[in-house]
Amino acid sequence: MEESFEAPLIRGVVHVPENESGDAIVLTHGAGSNSESPLLARLARAFAGNGHLVIRYDLPFRIAGRPPGPASGARDREGVLAAIEKARSIVRGRVVAGGHSYGGRQTTMLAAERPGAADGLLLLSYPLHPPKKPEQKRTAHFPELRTPALFVHGTSDPFGSIEELREAVALIPARTDVLPVEGAAHDLKRAPDLAADILTRLYAAVCYPEN
Repeated sequence: MEESFEAPLIRGVVHVPENESGDAIVLTHGAGSNSESPLLARLARAFAGNGHLVIRYDLPFRIAGRPPGPASGARDREGVLAAIEKARSIVRGRVVAGGHSYGGRQTTMLAAERPGAADGLLLLSYPLHPPKKPEQKRTAHFPELRTPALFVHGTSDPFGSIEELREAVALIPARTDVLPVEGAAHDLKRAPDLAADILTRLYAAVCYPEN
């Protein structure tokens, strides 16, 4: 079942599974998209089919109708937190916060600012640096991340190679994993076909880390 919602900071769709696992995944979009993107919609339906409550939502910058920028970042992170809190009000289990590109970046920044807000992170095409500008790394907050994270990344993503990403995630003191998507670009069109693999890696490497 899919239910639309509107809240003070965010809006989107809640996917309620028929057979609930008790866990939730919240997903948000990149800078040029919204919660209706095919990537988010297909992943949300696949994850819900596996028993997860899923919230896919628009960030505050999208609701305001303005492009994202330095001034909108803090507000967008408030939106990420609002989505996590909405999920926690519904489920009794873990809440994984995720996002595509800009949405994933803001999710990691929120997790660095608020350790424990989410139980895990699912980062789709993390924008490691602008295309052709590898020196402009977006990783300053990585050493502050204490939340386990799975990065799903295309091998043809101009925002960072798999090798660059592996090097960057080594800065994160929490448990991490990288799932390469062969031949995929930044849009990760093939990712929904890998939903089962994503969940397996997410739970094996992120939600249930070894002691």
